Amino acid sequence: MTYWLEHAWLDPRVEPGVLLTADGGRITGLRTGVADPPPGSTALRGLTVPGLANAHSHAFHRALRGTAQTGGGTFWTWRETMYATARRLDPDSYFDLARAVYAEMALAGITCVGEFHYLHHQADGTPYADPNAMGEALIAAAGDAGIRITLLDTAYLRGGLTADGYQPLDGAQRRFGDGTADRWYDRWSRLEDRARVRIGAALHSVRAFSDRDGYTAFAERTRHVPVHIHLSEQPAENEACRAVHGRTPARLLADAGFWGPNTTAVHATHLTDDDVALLGGSRTAVCMCPTTERDLADGIGPAPALQRAGSPLALGSDSHAVVDLLEEARAMELDERLRTRTRGHWTAPALLRAATADGHACLGWPDAGRLEAGALADFTTIALDSVRTAGPPPRLGAETAVFAATAADVRHTVVAGRRIVADGRHLGVPDTAGALAAAIAAVRD
Repeated sequence: MTYWLEHAWLDPRVEPGVLLTADGGRITGLRTGVADPPPGSTALRGLTVPGLANAHSHAFHRALRGTAQTGGGTFWTWRETMYATARRLDPDSYFDLARAVYAEMALAGITCVGEFHYLHHQADGTPYADPNAMGEALIAAAGDAGIRITLLDTAYLRGGLTADGYQPLDGAQRRFGDGTADRWYDRWSRLEDRARVRIGAALHSVRAFSDRDGYTAFAERTRHVPVHIHLSEQPAENEACRAVHGRTPARLLADAGFWGPNTTAVHATHLTDDDVALLGGSRTAVCMCPTTERDLADGIGPAPALQRAGSPLALGSDSHAVVDLLEEARAMELDERLRTRTRGHWTAPALLRAATADGHACLGWPDAGRLEAGALADFTTIALDSVRTAGPPPRLGAETAVFAATAADVRHTVVAGRRIVADGRHLGVPDTAGALAAAIAAVRD
């Protein structure tokens, strides 16, 4: 395949007239200074950037959009609404919902998703005939939607952590649990990498997995794959952990040898200075999810301090209040401006890096997220002539993409050298809005 890119972000600069060739799913060549599209090439007009990596997703949360925004409350009251949706899914309905959600992501320029998956079993906790039926439904859904997936299969063994200790799984949580860490490992070990699929692992949080379950053993068993965990998303989590363990969640995990370059802390909103040093010093990545963190009133995490300490930053849409990685990148900078009342914490190229190369790396795809020979041929094209993006010179394309464009400006998405979105239309799920509406209606009361 040969693509002529009207403008391309070749980190950190924007180049006009780039001819890109791809074969076997990888970029085989890039030639700059090509003024017009050669015969036989596919012209992609606008700014082409590497495919975006959504490093943290709960696909079923998409069913909450709009309904969970009514009234007030806290993260904990929102969680009860989320549990109600979790009860009603089965492998077939989850496939339909996830397929539509992943098609929405492709329309937003996302070529790879990290799916933080813990809806493992039937509603009462009984395993399906295939114990990984729900995870396989997610893998199949990503395949139908045309994007890559890292399935972050999650160990969720405890119902919560309070000052009185760990609570048992209850209600909707029963379907999340495998009983013991060994049983989780036995089920997880049956999952296999395949084309466009990576198998990772996750601990839901220190609220849902205890030191008795074996943090060190979990880390040793999963050291060869990407490992993610929700960390210090809420002050109550930190307070309970201190009451029971006498340490913060970050310190508890560090003492167990959990952190390292294969690990990613998600949210990391309420950290001490010592926590920041632990994560940065171990080269643990941190995935920020600004649109969810503000939607749930979680707070603003110390992203600049984490990056200075040595943690690569990635971005995720988490609860899918919106699916827009450009907005996540913009929000990380703008939220920090509100907090500090100063501007310019990251350059536009640095924010694009978080949404592309660094996001892919924490999902186990180090050969993605760059426009260069040998990289995976995954990229997306953003319009520079919409009502949001018209005006700036193309050389400021990175700034235009991050600070002006939205997911609605994505025109083309290419995965493994083939277009899955063309002229703003998903080629495999052409009525994505209708698919979303039908799938969400099927799991609502």
